[in-house]
This record gives sequence, C-alpha cells and structure tokens, in this order.
Amino acid sequence: MLATAGMGQDSIPEQPRKSWLKKVIDDAYEIVKDFDRTNDDYIESQKYNYTVMLQGTHNYERYTLRSNSGQGITFAPSPTLKLGPYFGWRWLFFGYQVDFNHLKRSTLKEFDLSLYSSLIGVDLFYRETGSEYHIKSAHVGENNYTRQLEGIPFGGIQVGITGLNVYYILNHRRFSYPAAFSQSTIQRISAGSPLIGIGYTRHHIKLDDELLRDVVDENTDHAVQLDESFNFNEIYYTDISVSGGYAYNFVFAHNWLFAASLSAAIGYKRAKGESHSSMRDIFKFKNFNIDGIGRFGIVYNNMRWYAGTSAILHTYNYKKSQFSTNNTFGSFNVYIGYNFGNRHRKHKNKTKR
Repeated sequence: MLATAGMGQDSIPEQPRKSWLKKVIDDAYEIVKDFDRTNDDYIESQKYNYTVMLQGTHNYERYTLRSNSGQGITFAPSPTLKLGPYFGWRWLFFGYQVDFNHLKRSTLKEFDLSLYSSLIGVDLFYRETGSEYHIKSAHVGENNYTRQLEGIPFGGIQVGITGLNVYYILNHRRFSYPAAFSQSTIQRISAGSPLIGIGYTRHHIKLDDELLRDVVDENTDHAVQLDESFNFNEIYYTDISVSGGYAYNFVFAHNWLFAASLSAAIGYKRAKGESHSSMRDIFKFKNFNIDGIGRFGIVYNNMRWYAGTSAILHTYNYKKSQFSTNNTFGSFNVYIGYNFGNRHRKHKNKTKR
C-alpha cells in the first residue's frame, strides 16, 4: 500500500515558533515563580493578591563615638512615633507614615523597601536624621563617667545612612520569611533555615566639635578635656559585608507564629574623618569588623485578617586604635491588616487515554 507523500505532515498542525523575546519572558517568569515554590505541608500559600495594612512604628537609634584613650559619648535622637497606611501586592509593600512627634516639622527623612519571597529577601533603606539629639551617656570625666551630661540636648550632630541587604534562604521550601515579616504566606509546621547574604551600607556623620566642647564645659563641675579624636566635622564610612545566620519559625498555636533570626556579618570597612578648620583628614582606615542583624516577630494570620508585632535591629561597628564608633538602629512595629482579591488559578484538564 502506497502512502501519499506529505500526508503525515499535513495531519499534524505546525507549532508556531516563539520569538526570542517571548522565550526570555517565559524563562524569567519560571525563575520568578520558583521564588515562591514551597512545601504545602509546611507553608500555606496566600489566596489573595492584595492587602491593606495600618502600622505604627517606633524607631530606635544610638550612635557612640570613642577615642583611643577610652573616652566615649553616646547620642540618641528624640523618640518618634509614626502611624500610617500600607498597600501590598504579593511581595511588595508601599506606604506612608505620619510622625506624630513632629507634625509641623520633621527632621527625619526615611525610605524603606522590603521584598520577601520564600527564596530571597531584599532590604533597601535610606535614613537621614536631623539635629534633635540628646546625649544619652558620656564617659569623659576623671571617673570615666559623667552623669551631668545625660539627657542634655545636642543639636550638633546629623546622621545619614544608605544600605542594601540581600539574603538567600537555604531551606525555603519549608521555612517562610514572608510568613513572619510580610504575612504573604502562613507557616503551618515549625521550621528553620540557614541564611547567607551580602550587604552594602554607607554612613555619613556631621559633628559640630566646637559645640560639643562647649556643651561639655557648661554642664560639668570640673574641666574636662576631650581627646583630639573628637576634633572632626564629618565622618564617612563604607561597609561591604558577607553575612551568615539562622532563622526559625515556631508555630505555637493554630494561625500563630513566633519568628526569630540572627545574622552576623563580616564587613570590610573604609572610613575617613575630616576637619573643616584644619582642611585635612583627621584619620583614615581600612579593616574588617563584625556587624549584626536581628529580626523578631509574633504574628496571627487566618489568611483574611492578620495582626502582630515585629522588631528589626541593625548594629554596625567601626574600630581602629585611634578611633571607633558603634551605630545601632532599628524599628518596632505593631500592625493589623486585611487581605482581598482572590487569586484565580487556571487548572489544565488532563484527558485520560
């Protein structure tokens, strides 16, 4: 029996070829989908696309300057209490908060963007704190502790920090960072995961050293001589770090979660101090130091409604024989939110043959 040439080809429809752009988009989409592929026994995926949230935030901030002889002064800004709405789409949260301590004039400029998926997390932050500082503690007197300076207002310091942290969750199939810090999933069985990451931060501190000496002279009972290490007007720090740590989600009741994570970072530091009066660099150094990041949270989430608290704390250290600083800042949040907008999943019908 003879077969007609081309008959088999005519019976099979030709598949259209994908353009290179379509192929790149499809491959990128598969990579993005892998960010949220998890073990359903441990992590329940979010059934809604959107969320609205009301959050209150209290900021914590400390800056400590130390000389080579052991003198040290710790500054802290006036406390702030902020409240505002947020809107979220899956991984991303955007919002705005009002500083109720400074309704007419705020000296704090802040921008935070966090992206939490099951696979990776990204923190991008910018903070610029104004001059509403107080002296929290001082070790500059004969007894190395000067109580007279505690609580004294000091308007001669301004601080700015810009940073980016990226971290990878190794056990992302069973452990969910979003369940603890963006409420976009629910952890059903307790699990933990090692963390690895990289980070970049840049600090800029402006100090009126003459005003600092005047404040010390006016508020102490005896003459106190500040070390020459405090004779600077500006300090610049750059920090490139590699971090490692561990995080754990503890499901202690249905829909309830306690989360904790700690990471230590080995950072390569470059620092420079400048004096405008002498027009020269007071100090320069390059070295390695250890920094830390801690995250803690308690969450109730029944998929439609969620509420909880969270705390995030960063600490950065710059140490050299002639000068050292410690910068610690963080935030404590209380929030309540509502999810809406069902995700429509398309299921392909499988035909049995």
